[in-house]
Amino acid sequence: MMRDLLSSARAFWQREDGTAVVPFALWTPLFVSVILSGVELAVLTARHTSLEQALDQTVRDVRLGTGTLYTHDSLKQSICDRATILPDCEGKLQLEMVELDMRDWTDPPSEVACVDTSGTAQPVVSFEYGRDNQLMYLRACYLFDPIAPTSSFSEALVKDANGYSAIVSTAAFVHEPS
Repeated sequence: MMRDLLSSARAFWQREDGTAVVPFALWTPLFVSVILSGVELAVLTARHTSLEQALDQTVRDVRLGTGTLYTHDSLKQSICDRATILPDCEGKLQLEMVELDMRDWTDPPSEVACVDTSGTAQPVVSFEYGRDNQLMYLRACYLFDPIAPTSSFSEALVKDANGYSAIVSTAAFVHEPS
């Protein structure tokens, strides 16, 4: 009986069918993680590029001084109309515009004001329109939900308490005189 058990065990260990399962089981999670991270990076890059381009086009309109007085909401609407790939742009985009003085320089605020998605009161955000020949600094913060939150790339992103990450774009311009 012992001899039959040993010969059965030896025959089992010498069989080679199913040997591809072990490498497949070991390598598949790594490949899936790389693919998900690549997709996440591609979507993040596309969204950031879209926000940058929309912000630049909107700032160009403001800078040319067409006589229109822009408000926070009208600038936000203009950016969201141009950045069509940003889901829920109106609800997740926050703009901040401050005047910079070239003669008495102070750095723009380092804290980025983004939309508060927790449902509490929105933070007070500085938004100054500016006058002719003034240097203005415009910052746009867009919150997005990662596509694959468990991918290794998404885990490396800085997230707020609700799991959103931020894309921040900035632009500086001088109001042309009327």
